[in-house]
Amino acid sequence: MAPDAAALESLESLVQTACALLKQLQDVLSSIRNNPDAPPSSTTAEPSSSTAPLDALALARDSATLIRAHATKVSLLIINEPFTPSAISSVLRELVAGPIPGLVASVQACDPNGYTLVFRNELAWRCQRVLAELADLVRRIPTDGKVLKKEKEGFGGGGAAGGKGSIASTGVLWAACDKVVGLANGGVGGFFVDKMGEWKDTLSDIMEEMKEWGDEEPDDDDEDDDDDDEEDADDYGVSDLADQIGSTHISTQNILDDLMSSHRTIPAADPDRIRPRLESSLRRLRLVILLYQAITKRRMKKLPPFPPPPKQITATATTTNNNKDVAAAEGEKVPRRLDELASLLQKLPDRFGDLACAFYELRPREIDEAMDQCFLDAFAVSELLGEGWDGRRDEFTEWTDKFQREIKKA
Repeated sequence: MAPDAAALESLESLVQTACALLKQLQDVLSSIRNNPDAPPSSTTAEPSSSTAPLDALALARDSATLIRAHATKVSLLIINEPFTPSAISSVLRELVAGPIPGLVASVQACDPNGYTLVFRNELAWRCQRVLAELADLVRRIPTDGKVLKKEKEGFGGGGAAGGKGSIASTGVLWAACDKVVGLANGGVGGFFVDKMGEWKDTLSDIMEEMKEWGDEEPDDDDEDDDDDDEEDADDYGVSDLADQIGSTHISTQNILDDLMSSHRTIPAADPDRIRPRLESSLRRLRLVILLYQAITKRRMKKLPPFPPPPKQITATATTTNNNKDVAAAEGEKVPRRLDELASLLQKLPDRFGDLACAFYELRPREIDEAMDQCFLDAFAVSELLGEGWDGRRDEFTEWTDKFQREIKKA
């Protein structure tokens, strides 16, 4: 029995409306990510005495979970007989009425003053991916009254719509929803612990690459290169590669391979004292990796709750209330400290990457400049974390003092 024409017409209209809404809300999230100085949304305004504050992370978690469940229903309804447009329309209405706007509202409620700007941007990005993948699934809903053909529902199909079928599209959407749920469950503290691990691993990889490069034996040609002037060194390997790029026979992979192998080893004579610079840099890099490990254990795993609790203001303040106010005031500074800290922490792996490139190209002046910048930034990180989240000195403060002395000696 063919589906009712009116039900099909209603489904087609609803699909168009849902796609338009998803596009609009993706633009909203993109705007939030691209305008970090924009004032918080009205959803983050102070609630009235009878209204509980909006829990941004709980809302994000619940919305993503509902989207995952509703998308699963849609995915099954569009591939199984009989095709029921009214049932699909019902699920779409529930999505449009609740979890879709709820997901965006969670980002709007994630005030950077309470959750950090870095965390809000991550939440916005993950929620934007959910909406994008959901839109991809909604566009696959057939409006001709027939379920999707087998070739359009599998993992390698998709027909004219693209390279993946509806089942694969649903799987990608599930993964995007799970990432939002994972971020919400871990909170700000869990997010920064994970990021510290990623940054530390990158630094460790750079250190291993630099060590391996330093252990390479110089070729005979490298001795001859020592007599070349600076202009020849600047153009090392580039002219030949440029000539090859003009050839129609060279592949992209060959170009990349040539670029990666174009660095030279340290000459045996080492007239520019590259090796002492390398040894000093590696010692300091080891210290920075230890710093990242210590920060994770002593600071990131001991972060206070987010958002910070409001100040306790009473007409007759007691000593206890005053202490709470001091703690609350320090707590309000934590998101700003974290944002400032994150800017340096995520920049340092790039700085050390630049330092490695300077070594590979045997450029003493650039090595010195990159070294100075790396360790100035590392010093600044230790300064930012010299005090605990409550503004007081503690055991880790003494550790950072030792770190600063050691990195100067190294």
